[in-house]
Amino acid sequence: MPTVEELYRNYGILADATEQVGQHKDAYQVILDGVKGGTKEKRLAAQFIPKFFKHFPELADSAINAQLDLCEDEDVSIRRQAIKELPQFATGENLPRVADILTQLLQTDDSAEFNLVNNALLSIFKMDAKGTLGGLFSQILQGEDIVRERAIKFLSTKLKTLPDEVLTKEVEELILTESKKVLEDVTGEEFVLFMKILSGLKSLQTVSGRQQLVELVAEQADLEQTFNPSDPDCVDRLLQCTRQAVPLFSKNVHSTRFVTYFCEQVLPNLSSLTTPVEGLDIQLEVLKLLAEMSSFCGDMEKLETNLRKLFDKLLEYMPLPPEEAENGENAGNEEPKLQFSYVECLLYSFHQLGRKLPDFLTAKLNAEKLKDFKIRLQYFARGLQVYIRQLRLALQGKTGEALKTEENKIKVVALKITNNINVLIKDLFHIPPSYKSTVTLSWKPVQKVEIGQRRASEDTTSGSPPKKSPAGPKRDARQIYNPPSGKYSSNLSNFNYGERFRLGTGGVRD
Repeated sequence: MPTVEELYRNYGILADATEQVGQHKDAYQVILDGVKGGTKEKRLAAQFIPKFFKHFPELADSAINAQLDLCEDEDVSIRRQAIKELPQFATGENLPRVADILTQLLQTDDSAEFNLVNNALLSIFKMDAKGTLGGLFSQILQGEDIVRERAIKFLSTKLKTLPDEVLTKEVEELILTESKKVLEDVTGEEFVLFMKILSGLKSLQTVSGRQQLVELVAEQADLEQTFNPSDPDCVDRLLQCTRQAVPLFSKNVHSTRFVTYFCEQVLPNLSSLTTPVEGLDIQLEVLKLLAEMSSFCGDMEKLETNLRKLFDKLLEYMPLPPEEAENGENAGNEEPKLQFSYVECLLYSFHQLGRKLPDFLTAKLNAEKLKDFKIRLQYFARGLQVYIRQLRLALQGKTGEALKTEENKIKVVALKITNNINVLIKDLFHIPPSYKSTVTLSWKPVQKVEIGQRRASEDTTSGSPPKKSPAGPKRDARQIYNPPSGKYSSNLSNFNYGERFRLGTGGVRD
């Protein structure tokens, strides 16, 4: 084993040789042997081996293996030095191998080491993106679980930081091709990360690119198979996939296939769904996803069938008025409980699909069924008005911090829900029923409108009592509070409206 002095002497030989350095193979071999020495010798070897690596292609394997030994040394300072120098070995056909080695080194628990590995990978990515991806995907497909996990996270966090000249169209096509192989067998978390990776690719920002992603998600969701509501894995897979699909839908990228599957397979089994996550209102989660997708349906072969299934499910949550006894009191002990969150979702979905078949209620239903529906709507609307008045009164005059208490946040969301239902019910009471009104779902951010549009939408978007101030920028103050998307929907779903706000008898606490 060479000493420190011998290492310096042979380094001097190579450094002084300039253009003839390749003729001093023996001197370079001495430096390679330095990895078998003590701590000082190893530190020198970690620096000297990469410096002259390119001059000795016939010793490439020996040099890379020597540096790899140093990357796995017990001394953390030696490991860090060796890792830092690894990109210098990434030349020509050696680059995929170096990428493979660096990917394996992602499993380190030392934070400084981990950062060095990340920086080294980014460095060689800029040299040869395709070669680096070869090493990364090789480990994702065949490596240990911890390596696979960290390699996927590397791609999901670092790809977006790379410039366009690195992430060319050809490179993005390779990422898509390799990702499809991985998606044949992934966990739910991995699937979400890969959708994040793919949806961020520039080449997939187009309509055709988005459509490709939707098809990938549909395949992952297994929409050709019969839905099993009692299998939590089946339910979870559908939820995870649909959540990834929703942001992809637009007026040109349609949700038709997903909406049809939800109407045919999921809605009839809504009450028997097995929740994959403790504490999740699985029924509300499904209905919210359906509502979000319903805005982006294209032509639908089974439109009437899907509308009928939506209609039937809506009836379950829109009760008939209780029968009155001879003395005018309710014959039953309790008035029906109203599930406002569920009704908002179902009514919105029905309203969206109804636009495509506007004569559904008048031509496709028999007169008796339509009459029954209008009685239910009228009863629900009557209770709704009482509840809206109570909520507005409870929130009146409250601003700033007062609106940020948990109870008031729930009331603000409840007011959005009830206002939305109110607008949609008014549409359906038109003769013939209308489908022209637009509302923003209660868990979605309120979209800003131009001043000229505000007067027309005032009745449908206001979240608090009317004011006499003129239209203009001050109107924004009427949108009392805009809670983060989805944050309070679970609280709201557990808010027992039936018990706390029975129609005509309950009240809202101040």
